[in-house]
Amino acid sequence: MVAYLSWLRNEYTPRRYNGKTHPLSPKSLRNVWVTLSSFYSWAAQELGVAQIMKSVPAPRIKKTPIEPLTQDEVQRMLKACVYSREARPSNRRSFTMRLRYGHRDQAIILTLLDTGLRAMELCKLLIGNIDLKTGRVEVKHGVIGGAKGGKGRTVYLGKTTRKAVWRYLVDREDANDPDAPVFLDQHGRHFNPGSLRQLIKDIAERADVKDAYPHKFRHTFAITYLCSGGGIFTLQSLLGHSSLEMVRHYAQVAEIDIA
Repeated sequence: MVAYLSWLRNEYTPRRYNGKTHPLSPKSLRNVWVTLSSFYSWAAQELGVAQIMKSVPAPRIKKTPIEPLTQDEVQRMLKACVYSREARPSNRRSFTMRLRYGHRDQAIILTLLDTGLRAMELCKLLIGNIDLKTGRVEVKHGVIGGAKGGKGRTVYLGKTTRKAVWRYLVDREDANDPDAPVFLDQHGRHFNPGSLRQLIKDIAERADVKDAYPHKFRHTFAITYLCSGGGIFTLQSLLGHSSLEMVRHYAQVAEIDIA
């Protein structure tokens, strides 16, 4: 197994959709190790196979500093959901166009900010999981809802976000179908983490916001919650973390921000 991880680090060149050929990142190598370790733990318990990953050191990764989105960046992205970049033709006055999926995109951004959902959790969210009257959102675990750790959790939407989600859904024919995905792409299919990431990237480019991706909204939610006086144990529950390690990291960032 050590030789396999060494091959992945030094020799393997993945085929990427963008045509680039750079090797796997340390985080990707770590994910491979975690996956293999989980598999052999299951195999040891269910099949009596030796847990060989115990003798294989986990690839080290350098923790990158957490930088949440600023309030100004969020406002610019919300505006960029509705309007295109300003066009400046030489023969007429400058103008912007209203975008077709503005209500949906604003609802996505606000939902990510209010709940701290992971990308997969947002993609798996069904209309029946949301109560727009109370803002209660049920996040299911596993294949159904995307939540990690073998258990779901409950998060909440604020009034502004509930209104945005309602405004988006009101024009949908399946708005009353509890089994329909909350967010659909332009082809009428539910989002996947890749398409959601691309959507956020496109919105950020129009808003001139750098380094925006779905998980950054999760960071922003966590740090904003702590800066607003929320407790770390409640935040752990809202984020669905099994340990306090990452929550303490958020707390350190929030403490610096408060100072």
